[in-house]
Order: sequence, then C-alpha cells, then structure tokens
Amino acid sequence: MARIAFIGLGHMGGGMAPNLAKAGHEVRAFDLSEEALSKACEQGCGRAGSTEEAVKDAEVVITMLPAAKHVLDVYRRQVFGNAPANALLIDCSTIDVASARTIEEEASAKGYEMVDAPVSGGIAAAAGGTLAFMVGGSDEGFAKAKPFIDPMAKAVIHAGGPGAGQAAKICNNMILGATMAVTCEGFVLAQKLGLDPQVFFDISSQASGQSWSMTSYCPVPGVGPKTPADNNYEGGFAAALMLKDLKLADEAAKSVGAYTPMGGEAEELYQRFVDRGGGNKDFSGIIKMIDDSWTVPDQH
Repeated sequence: MARIAFIGLGHMGGGMAPNLAKAGHEVRAFDLSEEALSKACEQGCGRAGSTEEAVKDAEVVITMLPAAKHVLDVYRRQVFGNAPANALLIDCSTIDVASARTIEEEASAKGYEMVDAPVSGGIAAAAGGTLAFMVGGSDEGFAKAKPFIDPMAKAVIHAGGPGAGQAAKICNNMILGATMAVTCEGFVLAQKLGLDPQVFFDISSQASGQSWSMTSYCPVPGVGPKTPADNNYEGGFAAALMLKDLKLADEAAKSVGAYTPMGGEAEELYQRFVDRGGGNKDFSGIIKMIDDSWTVPDQH
C-alpha cells in the first residue's frame, strides 16, 4: 500500500479520497475548507495542515482542483520541490489542454512522472468508486498511475500523451451538454403535444433517440432510473461546471480551427441557465428553463 497525498476535497475529491483509504492506502488529505477536510477524515483519510505537509514523503500526489490557475499554482508553489522526486503526480482536475501539457512538461523537467486524469460520472460515482478516468501521459506514467486510480473507478482508459485526458474529457462533455439540452427539448415538446412523459421515455429509450441523457440520466422526475431530477435537481453535476467544460471545449475548438456549432449552442443555453440562477442545480435542470417554468432563486 502507498502513501498518497490527496489535495482538493470538494464535491468530487471528497468522494474519491475515502475510496483510496478504503483500499488500504495511507491517505493524507488537505483542503482549504475545514468542513470538507473533516468529512474526509471521518471517512478514513489522515489530516494534513497544508499541501506541503500532505505531499511530504508521499509516493503519489493526487489533485482535484477547480480550475487551471489553481492547478498551476498548487504544483508550482507547493508540490514541486516538496514532494519527493520519485513521487507520481496525478491531476484529476478538468482544465484546458494547454495548461495540462505545460504543467506536465514542468513536472518532467523536475524529474517527476505526471499524468492528467480527468473524470466523468458525477458526485454519486465519485462516492461509489465508479468514475470513468481518461488518462493522458506516457505509457509508463499510465501503467504506474492505473493501480492508484482503480479504487476510484469503473473504467480507466489511456487516452494518449500529455493533455490527451483533458482533450477526451472536454469532447465528451461537449457531447453530453448538447445531448442533454436536446433531450430536455424533446421531453418538453412531447408533453406539449400530449404525450405522457413515461410513454415517451419508454419509446425513445428503445428507439433511435436513445442516449445516456435519456436512458441513464433522464431529466424528468419519476421517469427512468433515479436521477437528480427526482431531488429537485440537487446533487449530480452542477450546471456551472457543465458551462465551464463547454467553454473549455469552445476555447479548444477555436485553438485548432474546429467547427462546433452544436457545442456553441449548448454553451449559450447553459450560460443563460446559469445567469438565471441555475448554476448550483444539476445540469439536467435546464429542462426547467426550456419549458419556461424556471424561476430565478431568491438572491436575498
């Protein structure tokens, strides 16, 4: 078993770190939020007072941070030079491809093996150890990282070289954002045309309109398997995070001259939803805006 430093215990990291402890690893966790850190410690993780303390003597460092600026800052200022030179570095944050490649190049120059390993699956999958990991890095880096990712995952796939994990993640989530939006549109239109939502689900989930958004994550309460729709769109994958990923996809598309009109339309819709107060709701909650029944939450 290994000594693992886990930095970032938000909605995703807070579920992921305890699964490593349950697998028998010695996990030293740190987060700026005392509440998040205490919760992780209650589930088997050890407490560190800082990132520097967490990574000292660590064999593996895993980070799950909000954005590229946090990833770059944490590695440059707190991990590099404090973590042992032979430590394996695994960043599970979702950031832009260029930043991922930059920090992995800097890690390599300092003698570290590093991979980018963004995830898909949401809060429930993070807690249940059933996330899908898309890993970018060398063959050697992937081989070293996989045993430590496995306790948190249902699937661990080597996407390619440095940054490839991030590329796969943003492309996947661009598809997810667009398919969820049109799935919501389909349900709203079906209902306005007089179809019962359950009947429409029974048809479309077995017809050519089938998708993950339809069958596994239905945006209509009481239809299909249990989803955040059954909990007033709480939990799951926040709309603000979907918007972040759609913006990353748009930036990536512009950088390589790719034409992504549907991704752009999805970004516009989620921007509108977030601007109207839906940022903390699950991304499937966009159906409430599409059918005009969404009201802006009280800001006072």
